[in-house]
Amino acid sequence: MWSYEKRLQYPVNIKEPNAKIAQVIMSQYGGPDGELGASMRYLSQRYSMPYNEVSAVLTDIGTEELAHLEMVSTIVHQLTRNLSMEEIEKSGFANYYVDHTVGIWPMAAGGIPFNSCEFQSKGDAITDLFEDMAADGAIL
Repeated sequence: MWSYEKRLQYPVNIKEPNAKIAQVIMSQYGGPDGELGASMRYLSQRYSMPYNEVSAVLTDIGTEELAHLEMVSTIVHQLTRNLSMEEIEKSGFANYYVDHTVGIWPMAAGGIPFNSCEFQSKGDAITDLFEDMAADGAIL
């Protein structure tokens, strides 16, 4: 169980909408290296870790990734609110807009929807930890 403070740790205050930037940042939400996959990766892998300390760390990291997901969602929301139809069409955001309007929906910048193939949970501690380091861009 988590205690949730209903405010962002780092407030997001974007004044000008920008659908082109929103499309790029959307990939950080639900793309192949996005926060949704990261949170699911850690929270899924924790169950097969042989040491309680490692499982606890993975739970903490997974929870932190959920917080990142909230920040990215807020950024995308603020970049897409109050867009005119002309701005939506001119920016290339129309295809997304047809299905989701300005709702936040997990997908890569190329339009590929999020799916669980974006992360791995093999049940082997070493394999899973290598997956985590590779996904986070850590030097192995």
